[in-house]
Amino acid sequence: MSSSYPLFVRRDLDGFFGLFVDNLMQLLLILTLCTFLCGMSGESAYLLFKHILPGAAVSILLGNLFYAWQARRLALKEGRDDVTALPYGINTPSLLIYVFFVMNPVFTRALSEGHTADQAAVLAWEMGLVACVGSGLTEFFGAFIAESVRRRTPRAALLSTLAGIAIGYISMGFTMQIFQKPIIAMMPLAIVLITYFAQIPFPWHLPGGMIAVLLGTAIAWLITGLTSVWPDAPAQLQESTMNVGAIQAAIQKLGIYVPEFVGGRIIRLLADPSKWIGFLSVIVPMGLFNLIGSLQNIESAEAGGDKFSTRSSLAANGIGTLSAAFFGSCFPTTIYIGHPGWKALGARAGYSTINGLVVTLICLTGTVELINAVIPMESGIAIVLWIGIIITAQAFSAVPREHAPAVAVGLFPAIAAWGFTVTQGAFFKSGGKTLQTLFVEDPRANVSDFVLHGMISMQQGYIFTCMILAAISAFLIDRRFTAAGTWSLIGALCAAVGLTHAYQLSGNVVDFLFCISQPTLADARVYRSWDMAIGYLLMAGTFFAFGAYARRKGELERIAH
Repeated sequence: MSSSYPLFVRRDLDGFFGLFVDNLMQLLLILTLCTFLCGMSGESAYLLFKHILPGAAVSILLGNLFYAWQARRLALKEGRDDVTALPYGINTPSLLIYVFFVMNPVFTRALSEGHTADQAAVLAWEMGLVACVGSGLTEFFGAFIAESVRRRTPRAALLSTLAGIAIGYISMGFTMQIFQKPIIAMMPLAIVLITYFAQIPFPWHLPGGMIAVLLGTAIAWLITGLTSVWPDAPAQLQESTMNVGAIQAAIQKLGIYVPEFVGGRIIRLLADPSKWIGFLSVIVPMGLFNLIGSLQNIESAEAGGDKFSTRSSLAANGIGTLSAAFFGSCFPTTIYIGHPGWKALGARAGYSTINGLVVTLICLTGTVELINAVIPMESGIAIVLWIGIIITAQAFSAVPREHAPAVAVGLFPAIAAWGFTVTQGAFFKSGGKTLQTLFVEDPRANVSDFVLHGMISMQQGYIFTCMILAAISAFLIDRRFTAAGTWSLIGALCAAVGLTHAYQLSGNVVDFLFCISQPTLADARVYRSWDMAIGYLLMAGTFFAFGAYARRKGELERIAH
């Protein structure tokens, strides 16, 4: 046992490259979505570079430093040198939901009311700040009850959700990107597989992640040079080129952007509930999703050998989100999925510290776009793909062997959610028939037996649904019928209030719908999921009744013997 814990180890570089690629993707999403959907371009671009990115830097730096310190503290306490810090960064689902269902509607409404584009962009940003505060408060106060929830939930229920997300949003999503541009991405993939599966060190012990990124970048720029002198190059080569002009445009945005405290603005906004009360149907579910997702990731870390305090981990997560909002960012932060992957890489606490410092540097200097213009994303996504593979494997290996089927059951809602994301994206790009049109033609949208209603219903609140189905299955495997029935009642409650399954659909836009709220989308198709609640109640009654039968049967058999 070791009484020392290094600030940095060689494999922290590999961990840093994987986590940094993930964080960079979130920053690029923010730039793209806020520019095109919230009007933050031209004169309003200052909202991104002066407020949102610096605010994100504050939250990411604070969180990464805290979780690095937390890992060091645990290592010294237990006399170990193999503790890996919890990964941390901007929450992707919240980013997307807040842009599409809070900020963009405010921006669009403001334009329709006669505001200028710049004024509308400011209103969208302010409402995003309120949403971020709501999520942070939910995460912070939820920290004080989360441990009791964790103790009463089977590990299979917590890990299966992560595995489902890993299969869809990480493994499948990044695999398709690799096959989209194989000339750039396949060699980095080979390097990553050698590094993490074969585990044979490269010459001079160079980090495999760094080699993969450098090789992918070199290939992309070689292709760019080749196509510049070969006008008739094949389309596959043309699609893999880099944009020199993008570098020049990105250089123009370099500067020093110091975070500014905007707490006074937020307090004034919160003092007028009429402006934000209608968005609670989005803010509350996302805050709960973030809380449960972080709780699952803490469970994943414990299954990997690192037992962190649930309360302090979640409280720090909430404080990180609140700090983001009060310094200008609209986007919550979270404990990331993937701790087992970073641990298997050999990363310790240093990767978290380096990530926080580097992300802060690029946010405060406006270099996000410059990095994206120089380094192709395909050169680093194989690292994140590997993280998804490890997460999926852990969900089956870190639970009792007999609970493996429960993990499998819990995968389905998350996979359905990813499948719907792909389907919805295709409809957004089609420019023709919308999802809502299909429901008009067929109320259950049973198109060629591809049941879109069922898919949308499963993806709404899928984090809860994954847990509920996996917990029910695990308790049934253990013949704990009362516990299975109780989780069915939880499923019924979630469906009845609209946390799961309920939705409103307008065109290709799908949004949450609480049982007590009115639709917020124009001319929306509404599904309130009462039938799902009844279905869960029927399941609960079945489990309770069969449990009573099983107990009675057991008593009679004991008497007979």
